[in-house]
Amino acid sequence: MKRKIASISLALVVLIMLIYIPSGCKQKDSKENISISGAFALYPLAVKWAEEYQKLHPNITIDISAGGAGKGMTDVLSGMVDMAMFSRSVSPEEINKGAWYIAVSRDAVLPMVSDKNPYLADLKLRGVTQAEFADIFITKKITEWNQLIKKPGHDKVNVFTRSDACGAAEMWGKYLGKNQESIEGVGVFGDPGISDAVKTDALGIGYNNVIYAFDITSRQPYPGVAVLPIDINSNGKIDAGENFYSSLDSVMLAIREGKYPSPPARDLYLISKGAPVKKAVSAFLEWILTDGQKFVKEAGYVELKPEQIAAEKAKLK
Repeated sequence: MKRKIASISLALVVLIMLIYIPSGCKQKDSKENISISGAFALYPLAVKWAEEYQKLHPNITIDISAGGAGKGMTDVLSGMVDMAMFSRSVSPEEINKGAWYIAVSRDAVLPMVSDKNPYLADLKLRGVTQAEFADIFITKKITEWNQLIKKPGHDKVNVFTRSDACGAAEMWGKYLGKNQESIEGVGVFGDPGISDAVKTDALGIGYNNVIYAFDITSRQPYPGVAVLPIDINSNGKIDAGENFYSSLDSVMLAIREGKYPSPPARDLYLISKGAPVKKAVSAFLEWILTDGQKFVKEAGYVELKPEQIAAEKAKLK
């Protein structure tokens, strides 16, 4: 009888061990990965969000790569990544393919020239109208800087555009009444490429997302480049209400208040294929729209307005 009781007791011990040892292993945090690719426009802010979020959640690894909005959309719809960074409006065709999106911040595309441009002082006073930009980038009716600044000479306007499918080019093209494919010029890959091309060519012109035009620390334009002011009301001069390019913060305020035209100002998005089913992704997006918003301005972007944040958060539910 005693031997039978001992056998039962031993069996119970073994059963308890089988139950509790695996559950004890489950107590440990399991590593989870979130993969993101896409727009250069959103890349610096996404990296900042990832760094801050991983401090709070060390079991989460977030991998981010920039390659243009078009690549991000292709990657996310094909299942290569969990999310895409996107910097233009999502098309009906993309939505039909499964693109689900939320807005996470706002910025703009700025026309850029070299700070060594011999006409820069005059250009800052007169600005360039929307129609004149179209004649530089689309119709090529303006091919010399002297056509804008009536001075002797025949200095050629060297136009640079994006070679990669991207939101910046699409939004700049929309502002000019066309699209990316309609923009003429030498194709350069990525925001950094455009910035470098303009910086090294005193007669060059291109366009950059805000974060690639201004230094995040000094809040001033990067050395070597300058923003070319837009003559919004086409009156031949930059009025006080159009003169907001002196610092990153003044440009951000102009975008937020709607003083800078839209396009090329626009919302920035994170996209998944269908509403996120991965809990780690949903939790990260929820954090971005709540605590994560405090890093937006610091990183050089424009915060969404409270009513828009509420609308985007509702999509997660």
